Amino acid sequence: MAHLEVQPRKKSSMWIWLIIGLLIVAVILFFLMRSNNKDQSVIATTDTIASTSKPIVAADPDWNNVNFNAPDTQYEEVTGKGIVVRSNDQYTIYSLGENILFATDKSTLEGDADSQLKQIAASLNKRFPHAQIGVYGHADAKGTSDHNSQLAAERAAAVKIWLIQHGDVAENKISVHSLGETKPLADNNNAAGRQQNRSVEIVAFPGK
Repeated sequence: MAHLEVQPRKKSSMWIWLIIGLLIVAVILFFLMRSNNKDQSVIATTDTIASTSKPIVAADPDWNNVNFNAPDTQYEEVTGKGIVVRSNDQYTIYSLGENILFATDKSTLEGDADSQLKQIAASLNKRFPHAQIGVYGHADAKGTSDHNSQLAAERAAAVKIWLIQHGDVAENKISVHSLGETKPLADNNNAAGRQQNRSVEIVAFPGK
């Protein structure tokens, strides 16, 4: 009987197929990662375009930090005695401190208020047609602080109503603020000073 010698299977062929398989997996992973990077790049580009295409919205006015001692400004349309115009690069202030707009402890406009407010309204519409308008009410130091704060708010509201009804200023552009007796325009220790403190200041905030 012939003796058959069985040769063991060579292991080298297994290693070749294993290497080929690993190369195939590596190629597949490479293309998957490349495709994912492209998707991320598209998303990032889209986000950048979206963020840069958003409209720039002006910040709301900081009504609590108005500097009422801003430098004086001259507007040719404002000629009324006692109207002082001040401005900086953020807002313009129309002060009616020397005009007697209100009687003691009253919030009803009186005296020469109409003619003075007409000049201010005309200036607002000419120079700041799209501005936000803040009306600040003042009171003299007589009475309690709470009472004067309420009275000043009522005076500012009276001017707001006038600007809407007679000054052609849109209601949604006007806000009312009370300074009460906290920022007097003149000396509260004499009658003339207290008269000046029964007044308002109108601030136009154009934004950017």
